[in-house]
Amino acid sequence: MTKSFQKILFLCGVFVAFTSCKSTKNNQAITAKQPNIILFLVDDMGWQDTSVPFWTEKTPLNSRYHTPNMERLAKEGMKFTQAYATPICTPTRVSLMSGMNAARHRVTNWTFKRDTLMVAPPAGLKMPEWNLNGAQSSDTIPRSTYITSLPEILKNNGYQTIIVGKAHFGAFKTPSADPTNLGFDINIGGHAAGQPGSYYGTDNFRDLNRKTTDYDVPGLEKYHGKDIFLTEALTQEAISAMDDAVADKKPFYLYLSQYALHTPIQGDPRFEQKYKDAGLDPTEANYASLIEGMDKSLGDILDHLDQKNLSKNTIILFMSDNGGLSAVERGGVKHTHNKPLSSGKGSVHEGGIREPMIVKWPGITTANSTTDDFVIIEDYFPTLLEMAGITKYKTVQTVDGKSFTPILKGKKQDNNTRALFWHYPNNWGPTGPGIGASSTIRKGDWKLIYYHLNRSFELFNITNDIGETTNLANQDPNKVKALAQELSAYLRSVNAQMPTDTNTNTLVPWPDSDTVLRK
Repeated sequence: MTKSFQKILFLCGVFVAFTSCKSTKNNQAITAKQPNIILFLVDDMGWQDTSVPFWTEKTPLNSRYHTPNMERLAKEGMKFTQAYATPICTPTRVSLMSGMNAARHRVTNWTFKRDTLMVAPPAGLKMPEWNLNGAQSSDTIPRSTYITSLPEILKNNGYQTIIVGKAHFGAFKTPSADPTNLGFDINIGGHAAGQPGSYYGTDNFRDLNRKTTDYDVPGLEKYHGKDIFLTEALTQEAISAMDDAVADKKPFYLYLSQYALHTPIQGDPRFEQKYKDAGLDPTEANYASLIEGMDKSLGDILDHLDQKNLSKNTIILFMSDNGGLSAVERGGVKHTHNKPLSSGKGSVHEGGIREPMIVKWPGITTANSTTDDFVIIEDYFPTLLEMAGITKYKTVQTVDGKSFTPILKGKKQDNNTRALFWHYPNNWGPTGPGIGASSTIRKGDWKLIYYHLNRSFELFNITNDIGETTNLANQDPNKVKALAQELSAYLRSVNAQMPTDTNTNTLVPWPDSDTVLRK
């Protein structure tokens, strides 16, 4: 081999090494450009519990509450006026984690203790064998739904996955009571309970009037005995976790799931006096202070992203898990009103399922924009994965959700061709409009509710009657029949569970059954 040929080989080797290094650096750069994603989920927040109007006009309730950071996010992103969740918290959270509609995943009520029904069935109905142990990452837990979770997929694609706050994915003494068994790298404050014992650090976040420790918020021991509100403690932990992910040079998915505004309705001392001074009942003043404390948490997150130069590469989504708690009176006061929407948490009327939602996707969403396109909670699963650039993934479950990234990019959706479905063959407990075992469809202007107990229908034109004040079922039987057929076809397709009529010991018939439609 001549020296000149050896020199050529050497130079070729240098070139190959250089291009290889360059390729590696480019791949690292691509990875570094993966957006950070923050899902800011609020508990039991009504559509009207904010100074941001989600209707065509501002209402007195919008003037009652002070949420400047929600206003800020809405000005920077896109506001969704017809965003939906389920009526109750755990079904919403399982749909979020799995992309499945509740009719399919069968976690149709709230979970707590393993193998235990927390709510008795109503007279006349026997509940089906729903998945009361929640969502799990294996198929070894009875009465649960086996899923490939959203954070698991994100984690496997390079994300640092963080949950701060409420989990409520699975029952105590099941694996998913610990969110790290569902794909989260870091868990701060999440377990099987759906509410905190207390919002006060001076109480160690424990209900001092109860003997049980089930509601104690885990992982916050360093705040015990300190004069700090739970919302603030979780915010500080979220900021620290983001910083750690940035230091590790990893994109992060932060699921900041505040316990606020769930009961107990304890006043946030930073804000409650101003609402009492304004003349609000003490319970309502406490509730308003919880809202403002939650909003401050959002603002602190936004400020921190700006300070760390992370804003341009961080997507923020704001959502509530169900409607405001207006069906239950606390001390004679309904601390959430939801008007003009009807009813609240636990109801398939709009007050129980329509949620405040805002999305800021830098470089994608048009600032200060609004859409009335339908979205529902299971849509978050494919949407967040698409936002992360993850196009190839496998799940053990069938994903029902539909990505809303086209909406965020300005493409108009046809609400007349997309139907949304709710299925709740359970009992929540409190009474009120739209509460009870039922199945529901929303398509275009129309919404049909089928009540399992008495096989009755409610039909509303939501566009003309947002408050669901006029039941049109008797006036428009053809519309009832058409929607009942579409609803029934969907329920059959996902093998939805129906309760049993205890008088006849037979399953409640589908909405399109002749015996039902002839009533």
